[in-house]
Amino acid sequence: CAIEAYPNLPASVHPGVVTGQALIDLLEHAKENGYAIPAVNCVTSSSINACLEAARKADSPIIIQFSSGGSQFYAGKGLDNTGYKAAIAGAVSGAFH
Repeated sequence: CAIEAYPNLPASVHPGVVTGQALIDLLEHAKENGYAIPAVNCVTSSSINACLEAARKADSPIIIQFSSGGSQFYAGKGLDNTGYKAAIAGAVSGAFH
């Protein structure tokens, strides 16, 4: 992303994965300003790209989420998911996407 911060959001919120106090600040900002942040369950890189493009066009935050099955599919449905290892790997991979 070409910008380091979003002008209409709290200063702690930067492009990329938002965690900790920045996430709390973002959720409080949404509540105070009366808007929702959509959470979209993604299972492919195409669905992640589509969500990110839509959020950018709308100049709005978005939550990319993964279900256990969706994240396993993202990693590779044929992978052994004993102990949810494939699901965890898929979710981490999706977050890095």
